[in-house]
Amino acid sequence: MLFVDRADAGRQLARRLLYLRGTDAVVVALPRGGVPVAAEVARELRAPLDVIVVRKLGVPFQPECGFGAFGEGGATVIDDDVVRQARLTRQAIAGAKARERVRLDRRVAQLRGSRPPVPVAGRIAVVVDDGIATGSTARAGCLVARARGASRVIVAVPVGAAEAIASLRHDADEVICLHTPVPFVAVGDWYQDFSQVADAEVAGLLGQAVACPESRDAPPDPTEVTVDAGGVALPGSLVIPPDAGGLVVFVHGSGSGRRSPRNQFVAAGLNRAGLGTLLVDLLTPDEELSRANVFNVALLAARLAAITRWLRDRPGIAAVPLGYFGASTGTAAALAAATATPRLPVTAIVSRSGRPDLVGGRLAMVRIPTLLIVGGADTMVLDLNQRAQTQLKCESRLAVVPGATHLFPESGALSQVTDLAADWFGRHFARTGAIAQAA
Repeated sequence: MLFVDRADAGRQLARRLLYLRGTDAVVVALPRGGVPVAAEVARELRAPLDVIVVRKLGVPFQPECGFGAFGEGGATVIDDDVVRQARLTRQAIAGAKARERVRLDRRVAQLRGSRPPVPVAGRIAVVVDDGIATGSTARAGCLVARARGASRVIVAVPVGAAEAIASLRHDADEVICLHTPVPFVAVGDWYQDFSQVADAEVAGLLGQAVACPESRDAPPDPTEVTVDAGGVALPGSLVIPPDAGGLVVFVHGSGSGRRSPRNQFVAAGLNRAGLGTLLVDLLTPDEELSRANVFNVALLAARLAAITRWLRDRPGIAAVPLGYFGASTGTAAALAAATATPRLPVTAIVSRSGRPDLVGGRLAMVRIPTLLIVGGADTMVLDLNQRAQTQLKCESRLAVVPGATHLFPESGALSQVTDLAADWFGRHFARTGAIAQAA
């Protein structure tokens, strides 16, 4: 047994999702079994709780065998293999959907009552169930969340079949599953208490949840700023938490910008760790049209140096330790800026899937502590970073995230990047603050 009951599973799952605390996440459960799990997750994340109601579409002559799922708003998932094997006609599929629509509407009214759905448009939707066997219900839940406008969909479950979990990565932006035991027969096998959840319990848990709680740990909302980078106006998003221990400038790579969901994900994690962030585009929209500019490391480094000087002139930031978080060509720009302008007040550099090799022979001139983070399955970039680290004469570390590819889409991979970056910046910012106080 992996879990005592669904509440125990929810508490364990919540610990894995703590990086979402303070974000705009909404926890949406797949009833009924997913609600007790999701209630614990929502409580720990201090996030609103709601349900996404989905009905299984059963083969007419064998209703316990599902050929798909049907959700709120008409979202439908069909298993083509089952449809083919059962020789279902379009009329049979349409009839099954019509029958389930009536039941779905009735179930929504029973569970949610008169409360309106929690808005998910523009927010992170965390789809939670007590486990996944085939994935069809969770897949329909993802479709419903996207149809309601979620900016990011995360499927989170305590246990699941490995094949089903892998298939869901095509439907969700991230899939988090604590355990994928082999062999896997049924979800209930991994719970000591897997008794049926009544509609009354679901309604009670939803009624106890606060619709839109405010997390006291949430960082302030980003402030949209215009950065004067040597006479060029660049848009940026600035977050300065109270008593910030430092500020990190994100240096985007080729084909990316301040709206990058990956960098926004890492920035939110750094904000929750008490660090400020500035996500800024290094090129104007017209400049980005030229591929040569995207790989012009000297130009990007000059812009970064100008952005750093702009920060130092802002009230309240002058004494805050600064760091750079680079990705792809942004790593090269960060390292180049550090060598071309040695008086820049930068304390630490972190690279994600970076191209330090583009700096060439100047790597040996870097004096700022540098962390290189690379996915273990990103073999070409890993080789480039391994070679680059041998040329660095400063304090450095190469951190490899096992199994991760270039953009870290794998479950939990980007969270590991965030934790590594927060630790590196936190330690070096604290060291800088201690030296400043001693002086």
